[in-house]
Amino acid sequence: MMRMQSDLVELCLKACENGGLKGCEASYDERPAVGVVLAAQGYPASPRKGDVIEGLDKKHGDDTKIFEAGTKFQGEQVVTSGGRVLCATALGKDIADARQKAYDLAKTVHFDGMFYRNDIAWRALARNK
Repeated sequence: MMRMQSDLVELCLKACENGGLKGCEASYDERPAVGVVLAAQGYPASPRKGDVIEGLDKKHGDDTKIFEAGTKFQGEQVVTSGGRVLCATALGKDIADARQKAYDLAKTVHFDGMFYRNDIAWRALARNK
């Protein structure tokens, strides 16, 4: 999703028409993207729900985005509602740059019990050496 430059809604609507996506082309940013899933305590067996998520309102760089998955509104606050809560995603000039930006972005948000893997994209980094 981070690399897609085409209008996803437009493509989905076109896919529903007769002829589907025939003649359509999606365009993508050529830069690599890395996403780090921020998970809830207890994931995957029984993720804890209802923890307040802080930091979503912060401004982030143009090449970064936090995708929400296991979240919901509870009054005025966004809280956890599933195991894979957020995905901190970044584009970079190379895998190492995208990875660093994604991990830096992950550190800007917080909820009790939040955890994430520290080995994301390490195989891709090893291939590029």
